Amino acid sequence: MITSKSLARQGNPNSLVLGLSRSTASLPTPKSSMRRRPSEDSDIMEPLREVRDGYLISLTLGTPPQVIQVYMDTGSDLTWVPYGNLSFDCMDCDDYRNNKLVATYSPSHSTSSFRDVCSSSFCIDIHSSDNSLDPCTVSGCSLSMLLKGTCTRPCPSFAYTYGAGGVVIGTLTRDTLRVHGSNPSVITRDIPKFTFGCVGSAYREPIGIAGFGKGPLSLPSQLGFLHKGFSHCFLPFKFANNPNISSPLVIGDVAISSRNNMQFTPMLKSPMYPNYYYMGLEAITVGTNISPTQVPLTLREFDSQGNGGMLIDSGTTYTHLPEPFYSQLLSKLDSMITYPRASEVEARTGFDLCYKVPCPNNTFMDDQFPSVTFHFLNNVSVVLPQGNHFYAMSAPVNSIAVKCLLFQSMDDGDYGPAGVFGSFQQQNMEQSMTKMGNICNISSDSKNYSGLGFFFNNSVGKRGSKPELQVW
Repeated sequence: MITSKSLARQGNPNSLVLGLSRSTASLPTPKSSMRRRPSEDSDIMEPLREVRDGYLISLTLGTPPQVIQVYMDTGSDLTWVPYGNLSFDCMDCDDYRNNKLVATYSPSHSTSSFRDVCSSSFCIDIHSSDNSLDPCTVSGCSLSMLLKGTCTRPCPSFAYTYGAGGVVIGTLTRDTLRVHGSNPSVITRDIPKFTFGCVGSAYREPIGIAGFGKGPLSLPSQLGFLHKGFSHCFLPFKFANNPNISSPLVIGDVAISSRNNMQFTPMLKSPMYPNYYYMGLEAITVGTNISPTQVPLTLREFDSQGNGGMLIDSGTTYTHLPEPFYSQLLSKLDSMITYPRASEVEARTGFDLCYKVPCPNNTFMDDQFPSVTFHFLNNVSVVLPQGNHFYAMSAPVNSIAVKCLLFQSMDDGDYGPAGVFGSFQQQNMEQSMTKMGNICNISSDSKNYSGLGFFFNNSVGKRGSKPELQVW
């Protein structure tokens, strides 16, 4: 089993060691699976838990502390939490709320909480899409204060939109963020004036989010570790109901014991969406000893407006691929699978390929689905770990389990990424994103795990750029 100690040097003064967990929420339907977007250092540790539609990290905010679990999302920057037990209103969230009790944050119960001001860089950043609207002007500051830059009125309310249509409305708040140390000499560390969204209204976003993008509002940026990167290994969905198992997450210096057998591929940076993580996909192979199927150029290049590329997004459950390539992939998979189709499940769930798989003695055995290999730029090939493409929709019934492909077609549109590498396909892979070139390792005896390290710099994602992704 991989532990957090395998991802960072013990006692490393330049890293935070966290834990991710997966929640026990029901598996999201395809249409709802994509979301967009003190002075002495010490190792820090806190659990990340698995959920069937994402990975959770616990944030400890305020004085006295309030603990709120939020999704880890590499596809967005803003960290936000629901506001108030009775005040938080989420539309189109009934299915989730019927199964989960969502912890909320109450600023009035924290003596260290205060509203961010309109002149702060964070307020300006979150309102940057407002174009000509200056936050302090909207707040009603006088001309004299505007010219002197001395206005201290609260930052206006914001509306933050995600790619699949989710929206949150709230205010920027600052409070103390407490993290827990893996170094016995430092049990906890308080980070004052951490900036996050205090959200009172949401649409299709029932739980808070920890943004891990590259923008100034993201959690790694505010902790001062973005330039050093972060690393994680998402443990499988099957651990969702086990509170004693969490997925390791390291923010800061991520080290490896060996660089043997590493492969390198360029990471891409979109000039239009510089805060997101992209890689270039060249082809996908279904099965073994078969020629790869080439993917569209848009999955490895950006157009003049910065659209294209393969987005790496922990906040999107399933991998999304563009048409008509996606339909070609489905046809190839179906032609190689001998199990009978579960058409009734496909119709009910919206998944495109579902099969009835024999399970002797009503236990899950190794299935006979063909392997799926992703080929990235610079001849890097990653075979998805077993269980990263088909998923059992329920327990076996009469020694039969229905397993569905957890890939989806990309929504039509000319803007944004051409494809998304989702969190379900990232299971059992150790991944590292850093500007410094350091990566974290995987135990040599963990033979069921793959390694995938992502590296980025300030190069634009076009031919000839040199940011790197490493696979080991």
